[in-house]
Amino acid sequence: MTNALANLSNIIIPALIFYIIGYGMIHHTNVYEDFVKGAEDGFRTVINIMPTLIGLMMAVGILRASGFLTFLGNLLGTLTEPLGLPAPVVPVIIVKLFSSSAATGLVLDIFKRYGTDSLIGTMTSILLCCTETCFYTMSVYFMAAKVTKTRYTLPGALLSTAAGVAASILLAGIMAG
Repeated sequence: MTNALANLSNIIIPALIFYIIGYGMIHHTNVYEDFVKGAEDGFRTVINIMPTLIGLMMAVGILRASGFLTFLGNLLGTLTEPLGLPAPVVPVIIVKLFSSSAATGLVLDIFKRYGTDSLIGTMTSILLCCTETCFYTMSVYFMAAKVTKTRYTLPGALLSTAAGVAASILLAGIMAG
């Protein structure tokens, strides 16, 4: 079964490319020109959002290097530990809201200290999978699309993050018990 899935996954991308080219030929469109135009638009978008990306990465790096995240995790951990959320996981949640790569660095620190199969390691792994970089995503995509009225985006994103945190606590507890 796994060999069939591996072979299928090796075929999907080339098949998709051939489908797009065939579709373009049938409808008499210049697929290559459209691809180049899309690549140019994508490159312009990357240039436009670069300052935001650099600012987010620098801010997270400064907070992490200063030890503030550990301090904040320990401080908030006194409130979250009775709910089943250990203090070392709290900084991962906070950082993940801004940067997935910085959160991954914190996860690696947790793995080194507690192990990947520990309750904290398992909870952190699940947490990283079921939460999103809300502020990063909002700032980058809303800026690129020139959206100024976000309405309920942030409350909805934070609610889904809270659901992801709750799911990681529940699933890690089930797996450990």
